[in-house]
Amino acid sequence: MDQVRDRLRRLGMAKRTEEAYCGWIVRFIRSHGMRHPREMGAPEVEAFLTMLASRHHVAASTQNQALAALLFLYRQVLGIELPWMEDIQRAKRPERLPVVLSREEVRAVLAELSGVHWLVASLLYGSGLRLLEALRLRVMDLDLPRLELTVRQGKGGKDRRTMLAQPVLEPLQRQLAASRELHSRDSACGQGRVLLPHALSRKYPSASAEWRWQFVFPAHGLSRDPRSGHVGRHHLHESTVQKAVRAAVQRAGVAKPASCHTFRHSFATHLLEDGYDIRTVQELLGHSDVSTTQIYTHVLNRGGLAVRSPLDR
Repeated sequence: MDQVRDRLRRLGMAKRTEEAYCGWIVRFIRSHGMRHPREMGAPEVEAFLTMLASRHHVAASTQNQALAALLFLYRQVLGIELPWMEDIQRAKRPERLPVVLSREEVRAVLAELSGVHWLVASLLYGSGLRLLEALRLRVMDLDLPRLELTVRQGKGGKDRRTMLAQPVLEPLQRQLAASRELHSRDSACGQGRVLLPHALSRKYPSASAEWRWQFVFPAHGLSRDPRSGHVGRHHLHESTVQKAVRAAVQRAGVAKPASCHTFRHSFATHLLEDGYDIRTVQELLGHSDVSTTQIYTHVLNRGGLAVRSPLDR
């Protein structure tokens, strides 16, 4: 497992990917009596995936993640390229339409939030961010005069720019002031350093203490990074925002299964309703392929081609 972790980090995989892959590899080995993976092959992999589907009833995406972890183990760690690896069929993921809130529902849910939770949710809807993209924002990623922000290392490791809405400007300025005051207190105690991406901390030793590298939404307490052992102030944990949004949806009386990601779906759908070009929306969302963005044309108020129902006439 040390070899697996070393290879994952060598390839620059995310910490969450490392945790998921290691978890699946351990489960695979344990399910076959602690046999070494070199002694196993296609029958064992197929049996493991079948067990996940039939006995544990996991989703297709979960089966595919487990398969990806095992393929990584054999190809990248053990260096075994076996012909059976190409023959294993991936589970087919069903096509799902995204949950989208109406503008009135968005307004009602946001009205039930306050403080940092309101600000994060407003960024999800107003800028089309994923939850972790919002929480990982650093001070230097905001350009308030130009009403834009930069998402760094988003999904797929891509950077992109998107807009900032006017209503979040003043709350963002207050949040930055509070974050700077917290950073000043941490620095006075010798704890004012933040974790930097990749090897920037070695290249620029003093950068982690600079204000521009601090998180816009810092956590309430200090924590230790599991990889580097660095003690500092990480960003706010996503579960706190998720719980607040879930409670706000219930209080607002919204019957849809809405979550933090629903704000991003609503952002895309409402832009298309307003007549913006789908390629522009694709760029703002950071999608690699426009076909991913096209799913939002199926949840517009009047259909993807603005077709009116004959019953309307």
